[in-house]
Amino acid sequence: MNQTPTDAHPQPETALFDAVATEPLPAELVAELASLARWMGDGNRELAVLGEGNVSARTGAHRMLVKASGTSLEHATFVEVRLQPLLELLDAPDADDTDVQRALLDSRLDPTAPQPSVESLLHAAALTHGANVVAHCHPQSVNAIGCSDRAQALVGGALFPDQIVVLGREQILLPYVDPGLELGRRARTAILEFLDRRDERPRVIYLGNHGMVALAESCGEARRITQMADKTARILRDCLAVGSPRYLPDHLADRIHTRPDEALRRQALAAAPYPDADQAQVVPDRQDATKPGAIRRDVGRLSDGP
Repeated sequence: MNQTPTDAHPQPETALFDAVATEPLPAELVAELASLARWMGDGNRELAVLGEGNVSARTGAHRMLVKASGTSLEHATFVEVRLQPLLELLDAPDADDTDVQRALLDSRLDPTAPQPSVESLLHAAALTHGANVVAHCHPQSVNAIGCSDRAQALVGGALFPDQIVVLGREQILLPYVDPGLELGRRARTAILEFLDRRDERPRVIYLGNHGMVALAESCGEARRITQMADKTARILRDCLAVGSPRYLPDHLADRIHTRPDEALRRQALAAAPYPDADQAQVVPDRQDATKPGAIRRDVGRLSDGP
């Protein structure tokens, strides 16, 4: 595929920046993203606590909706941003913390909205290379392995068939790097290398001493990827406690990945309605932010619900 960071992401016209602020947000997508954030932020799932983790979704050709900095997933606030300032920052070799802060603030469609998460750079990289939804969290199960000297076991092979069906034949593991600019750059490079090697989108990036990232087509897939990665890490952790993991032989794992019936299972999972999306309510800050001409785009405070 031989994509490069420069030509792989869109190059919007300047005039577009003035137009996108008045485009309506997809109401169903906003509700699903809010529900996904609330699901991930439920402490009983051990995926994230306090202000850990973030989620995003592409809302147009040149913009995304991402969690605001400092808000918890369970009670998230979202801000809509332009992708281009963030992508340009990834390409700036001499960028520093001041440049990152400026780009995050300049990327907001509404200049009075909260600052987007510093991990917006990671989200921008993933959303411009195959994903439509990105979910980042810090599962205890994943970090129990990723914070150890056995982190490589997370990508050592496939343990069981459903892992392959949901997470793909391979996953990415990155050693710990500084969150923000450096992580965004490293993730983008790893995604491009994966695309060149396998000609398909990676589903998971494991982050050493940090957490995991789900790269998904939809909010439903992001939830399934996170669930399966958590299950896989729990099984792997138990395997390591009693011995060494016994991965499936490569030829059998390859067979599972390409079986027609497994492809049908993926299609059936993708077609299933998103759980609880109809119960996720977005409470606008000043007016209905799903309508054209909305003043604000930080649209994610959640109502009570499961």
